[in-house]
Formats: sequence, structure tokens, C-alpha cells
Amino acid sequence: LEKMADISLKEAALIVGVVAACYWNSLFCGFVFDDVSAILDNKDLHPSTPLRNLFQNDFWGTPMSEERSHKSYRPLTVLTFRLNYLFSELNAVSYHFLNLVFHVVVCIVFLKVCKLFLDNRSSIVASLLFAVHPIHTEAVTGVVGRAELLSSIFFLAAFLSYTKSKGPDNTIVWTPIAVTVFLVAVATLCKEQGITVVGICCVYEVFIAQGYTLPALLDTAVQILRGKGSIPFSMLQTLLKLIVLMFSTLLLVVVRVQVIQSQLPVFTRFDNPAAVSPSPARQLTFNYLLPVNAWLLLNPSELCCDWTMGTIPLVESLLDVRNVATLTFFCFLGSLMVFSLRYPGDSSKTVLMALCLIVLPFIPASNLFFPVGFVVAERVLYVPSMGFCILVAHGWKKLSNKSVLRKISWVCLAAVLFTHALKTLHRNWDWESEYTLFMSALKVNKNNAKLWNNVGHALENEKNFERALQFFIQATQVQPDDIGAHMNVGRTYKNLNKTKEAEESYMIAKSLMPQIIPGKKYAARVAPNHLNVYINLANLIRANESRLEEADQLYRQAISMRPDFKQAYISRGELLLKMNKPLKAKEAYLRALELDRTNADLWYNLAIVYIELKDPTEALKNFNRALELNPAHKLALFNSALLMQESGDARLRPEAKQRLLHYVKEEPQDSNGYFNLGMLAMDDKKDMEAEAWMKKAIRLQPNFRSALFNLALLYSQTGKELMALPVLEDLLRYYPDHTKGLILKGDILMNQKKDIVGAKMCFEKILELDPNNVQGKHNLCVVYFEEKDLIKAEKCLVETLALAPHEEYIQRHLNIVRSKIASLRAMEQSSLPSDGTAATEEKKNSFQNLKEAKSEKTTTQSRVDNKEHSKNKKPTEKSNVDKGTPKKSTKEIKDIEKKRVAALKRLEEIERILNGD
Repeated sequence: LEKMADISLKEAALIVGVVAACYWNSLFCGFVFDDVSAILDNKDLHPSTPLRNLFQNDFWGTPMSEERSHKSYRPLTVLTFRLNYLFSELNAVSYHFLNLVFHVVVCIVFLKVCKLFLDNRSSIVASLLFAVHPIHTEAVTGVVGRAELLSSIFFLAAFLSYTKSKGPDNTIVWTPIAVTVFLVAVATLCKEQGITVVGICCVYEVFIAQGYTLPALLDTAVQILRGKGSIPFSMLQTLLKLIVLMFSTLLLVVVRVQVIQSQLPVFTRFDNPAAVSPSPARQLTFNYLLPVNAWLLLNPSELCCDWTMGTIPLVESLLDVRNVATLTFFCFLGSLMVFSLRYPGDSSKTVLMALCLIVLPFIPASNLFFPVGFVVAERVLYVPSMGFCILVAHGWKKLSNKSVLRKISWVCLAAVLFTHALKTLHRNWDWESEYTLFMSALKVNKNNAKLWNNVGHALENEKNFERALQFFIQATQVQPDDIGAHMNVGRTYKNLNKTKEAEESYMIAKSLMPQIIPGKKYAARVAPNHLNVYINLANLIRANESRLEEADQLYRQAISMRPDFKQAYISRGELLLKMNKPLKAKEAYLRALELDRTNADLWYNLAIVYIELKDPTEALKNFNRALELNPAHKLALFNSALLMQESGDARLRPEAKQRLLHYVKEEPQDSNGYFNLGMLAMDDKKDMEAEAWMKKAIRLQPNFRSALFNLALLYSQTGKELMALPVLEDLLRYYPDHTKGLILKGDILMNQKKDIVGAKMCFEKILELDPNNVQGKHNLCVVYFEEKDLIKAEKCLVETLALAPHEEYIQRHLNIVRSKIASLRAMEQSSLPSDGTAATEEKKNSFQNLKEAKSEKTTTQSRVDNKEHSKNKKPTEKSNVDKGTPKKSTKEIKDIEKKRVAALKRLEEIERILNGD
């Protein structure tokens, strides 16, 4: 508040109004371009992620220790994203609104800085020009541009604090210096360029606060070297302040180098072609980029979100006409520097500070000292544009003070502010979606393959694969050696089910990769995303069972090029499971875990391996480890619950239920979760609860085969056979060949509805599907008996006995039928004695039915397991636990006895038919 004391409320309100008028439509934009990686894909934003991870990972959520990290360390900026997520999760409006607020704050603080070097009117002009300049749309409307905004706030605050370090009689006031050092550190933690404010403070101290000019400094230095004078006390104080500033800066640099572990990020030649070009092309191109950036500030008519790849062709010769622009730029810049350093006066001081704001913050992005991952980036001009605006405002002030040019200077100013504001407003709409952003960029530049690729990605996200393919193919034509473009073509062909064309595209991309040289390390040469060509090609060809070894060779090739390529181990592990090599798969996953022990998916996949190795105890431990790292891991929740359920341990059922409840909370539209909750309830003999879960599963998926059958089975086991009939009708409408459904329906029709004709149709249908089905054929024999066709019944039972010669109940029933035939032939009116033997044997048949029902339940769970894994692209064939017959608990045995009693009541009907008239 103290710093803002000389900024009136009207001035602040004017800035707020102008910024709101220019950027109101940014609130309607989504997450685009780099926002996807920094916001949507960044786990550091989630409340479940420990806060310490923000200080261990880069801006994109990648651990700083990993080679693929961009080394952009901005934890405080990520912290503001996390606060956004805490209040509104992924609602883009709140993120854009906060960016708008930060831009307002920067404009107001910048106004305060301007008033140190300009009069009040010129300061407002500079601040308004900065507020509306179209070059800022990338920093303000692009959410990731918040790094520029936050860093600028603390950058300017640090400078303002330092301006108060000079006390009366040129004494040193240490408190503002300490505050400056702290604010520099904060600015650097928002974005790296924040540290450059130290250089501006040094220039301010020497040439503004102390009033030196370059000639005066040289004269003093010469006198001291000749021994004709001593160092003035004021100069000693200045040196002391500069030493403190430089020492603190050195500490920050040392800490920053430690954070990136003394490794510079790895960029490809596509990100920054000049960085890997030979001399003199590298130097000529980098120097030419300086006037390109200056032109964007001067004439922001054609803006582009991505200036990489072929956007700006290399300057490869001294005869290139573009060198004239470079020479002109350096001449103009040099003349301004000479003027500002050589002559005393307010005007030269203003120009000097403007030049410092332009040059020093731009140095980290200039490519002059170390390569960066871009050619030109509009957002990095956010702070340099402050110096540009001060220069323009200062020049306007000179013109407006001349009576001849006063009116035209005002007209020109109004025109510039109005056109810039309109351009900014219009430019914001380009950031509405990825498609609009990249299409707007293609209007400016058609030589950048990355832009063609990005439009393709936007269309691909909308499932418009045909149009996406056109843009991807265009990218390969613009940049034939772009590995990523050929990979995109291959992936799109795969999505269009054109396997042959997909493989051809992947092979082209693979041919562009560097050739393998034994013993050579490629970590610094091969981009991790380019190595995905091996993964994608292997994933494509492994669909062919005869090419599994070829796919494995590709995975091993990727690993040989980068031994720390985690995804290659994961994909190879899945393939080895498919090849029935679980021990080797286990080795692959353990190697991946050495690289990343915090990856929940890896622990999950290792659990799948232990299931294949028939070690459910270790499998459950690994499932639990995955859930410790990610409590909302859907597959781990679902499959660990199934593992607990199938263990036969009743003590695990409550936890299994809780995990399934968590799963359905995460996936409320997945019927599999509700179905397995129903199966758990059936195990616990909670019939009403089981019925409710089954019905919910069927509501979500009306043709859910297993849910329909098990609901009907539940009804039949609880004396609600007639309620089972409509469920069975639905089941057989979707699956007319469901044998067990036909058996259950025929049984109910014959014993409950007394519908012999309907039952006969069911059993005959079973025999059409499977002529050797013993149960269906036996039941058809009973139907013949009921129809009084004893001869046909005898023949039927003889055929059934031939299919199952060891089933005594069939022989018994055959004997009963033959006795009945003999009795009828003898015309004797007598009843065969019922000694209960047939009932006992039919009871055995019933037990077989119950066993098959239990088997149906087991295979049902297996089917759900497979469907779930297939949906999530996990190793399907390795996702099931060993489906051996589970050991039955005492409670289960008692329940079977109850079912036997219920089954006997039903079998009495068959006995009545066989023994009665």
C-alpha cells in the first residue's frame, strides 16, 4: 500500500477498466496447447499429491531428476494452479480470471515503476500501452503464461524495493536490500527470468542512484589505476551494495543448478533448428531472431502460438538479405546505449532503464548463452515489452511537447491504443480451443509441421480421424524428416483400422531414428517421445500372434537406446504375459519400478503378474501398494475386490465391498461394479441387497448376460421362480443360445407353471445347440414321460445313459420307466414303491445344477474381469485370478444343505411324474 501511495484511485480504475475491456472474452477460453500438460495432465495439482512434490518436480509435473524433464522449476506458479484446482478443479474460467487479475496487478505496479523515470502523463501512456499490447495474449489468455505474470509482479516489486535502499547522505538502507533479495528468490521460483532483476538493480544503482555516466566511470578508473586518486567513499558504498546483490544472485544460481542436477534439458532439432546447426548458421540465425522479436513488439499484426521447426528458415550465409535487419537492429540498439550511457540527464536515464528492461530479462530466452526449446515465444516478451512501452511513451512525450506535432501525436497514440486493444480482443478468441488456436497459427505460417500436427491432434480428440489424417500427412510433406508426424499418421491409420498403412508409416518413422551402435548411449540424442515409435509399432504388430517375438525385439531395441525408458519395460511386460512368460514379465516390471516406484500402474501390473504366477497373496499386496499411491486407482480397486471375493475368506468380504463401492463411485456408469457387488451380496446371503445390485447393473446394461442369469438364479433359489421367468425371457432374447438359461426356464415351466409344451421347447433348443448335453436330454426324457409317451421316454433315457454311463440316477429313472411299461403291458393297476432312491439320485442331479450355477458365477466374474481390462488397455489375458474351485466355508456348506432341501421339493414333482399315473 505504501508503494501505491502515489497512484490515484482513478488511475488504478482506468487500468482495471482497460484490461477488463481487452480480456473479458478470455474467460470463455479453455485449456489449450501447453495448458494440457501443465494443468490437465499435471498430478501436482491434485490435493492427494503431497505438497513437497511441487518442489521436486518441474513445471509440467515431471521429476527434476528425470532426463526428460524440461528443467523449468516454477513451484510457486504450480502452487497457484493447485489453489485454482482446490476451489474449482478443472473449471477453466477460474484459471483465466486469476490470470486477468494478475495482469491488472502487473500493469498497476508497472505504472509505479514508470513514474520513477517518466512524468505522470507519460507513465499512464506507458502503462496503458502495456495493458493492451497484443503480444501479451499468450501470457494472459494462455493459462501457463501465469508464470510470466507472477514472476513480473515480484520482479517489479524487487526493483521498487531496491530503489529505497539509498538513505540520506548516500547511506545504505539494508532492509530494502534484504527485501529485494527475498523478492528476487520468489520471482525466480515463479519463473527463471526473475533473477535478471538483479542486473537491472545494479544498473540503476550505478547510473541512476549514483548518477555516474560511462565516461565518468572510465575517468575515475584511469585515475585510480595511475595512482592519482583513491576510490571515493560513495563508490565504495556502491561496490558494497553490488557485492551483496551479486553474492545473493550467485547463491540463487548455485541452488538452481543443484535443482536441475547440473543437467540442461534435452531438446530436438525440431524444437530449435538453429541450436544444432553448424557455424555460422547458428550465430547468424540467433542474431537475426533479435530483430524478429523487436518487430513483434513494434508490429504485432501476425501472431503465432508456435514458432518452432521451419517457421523461420535458417540464416546460413552472410549474403542472406535478412542480415540487413540484424545489422540495422544492432546499430539502433547501439546508438541508444551510447546515448544513455554517455550523456547525463533524465532523458538518458529513462532510455537506459528502458533498454535494461528490454535486454536483461530477454537474455535467458535469447539462445545466445545456452539453447532453449523454442525459436520465438511471444510470452517471453512480456517483461521486455515494459522497456519497449517506456521507450514509446518517452518518445511520444518528446513529440507531444512540440506544438507542431502535439495534435498528430495524440491522434497516433489514440489510434495505436485502439487498434492494439481491438487486436488483443480478437486474438483472445484464437485461444478458445486448440483447433481455433492452431488454425489461426497456420494462417500466419504454413511451414511449421508442428502446427499441422497440432491441428490434427485437435481433430483427433474430436474423433474426426479422416480430417486429422489429412493434416498429419501435410505435416510429413512440410517436414519429411519429422519422426513425430509419421508416428501421428501411423496412429491415425490404426484408428481407422488400416493396419497395413499404419505399419508402413511407423516403419518410415523408425527409419528416421539414429542407427544403433553397440555400446553407445543415446540418452542425450533421442527424444523420449520419438522412442515411442518402437512402442507403437510393437503394439501394432503384436496383435498378430505369429509376430510376438518381433514385437519383443522392438521393445528391447527401445530399451537398448535408452535403458531408463520406463514405458518400454511396461509394454514389454504386458507382451511377455501374453507370451506366457510371467517370470520375464515380472523382471520387466521390477526394472520399471527401479526407475519409478511411485507409479501406481506399475504396482498394479506387477499384481497381475503374480495372479498369473498363482500367487494371490503377493498379488493382493501389490494391489494394495497401487492403492496406497493412488486410492482412486479404478482397476486396482475392482480387481483386488474380486481377488478378495474369490479367496473364499469371509473376513475379506467387507473390504472387498468397500472397494467395489469406491469403484462404482469413481465409475457410476459401469455395470460391472454393481454386478460384482450383487455377487458379494449373494455370497453373504443378502438376497434383497443382491437383487438391488443386479437390477442396477441391468438398468445400466440391459443385455448384461451374467447379471440377467444370476438374477434369475437368485429368484429361483429363493422361491421366486415366477419372478425369474421374465428375467430369463430377457436373457434369452439377447442370448438365445444360453444353455443354462434354457435349462432353468424349462425347469420352472415344467415344475411351477406345468407348461409341458414350453418346457419341451426349451430342452429341444438345448439339444439343437448341444446334442450331448446330458441335463437337457434327461429333462426332455421327463417331458416325454409326462406326455405319457413311455416308449419315447425309454429310448431317450437309453440315449442319455449312453452319454453319461456312470450317472446312476439316469439308470434308476430308466428302470422306473421300464417298470411302468411292464406294468401297463400286464394291465396291472399298481403303483411302484417309492423308496426314495430316485429322489436321492435326482438330488444328485440337483447338486450338479447347483455346481453349474456356481460355475456360471465364477465364469461370470472372469468375463467381467476381462471386459474391464480390455476397456482399460491392460493385459487382458493375464488379469484373472486362478479360477480353481474355491474351498467352501462352513457357512457355505450349511447353505448348500438348505439348497438341497429346497431342491428336493422341486424334485418331488419329477418323482411324482415318474412314479405316478
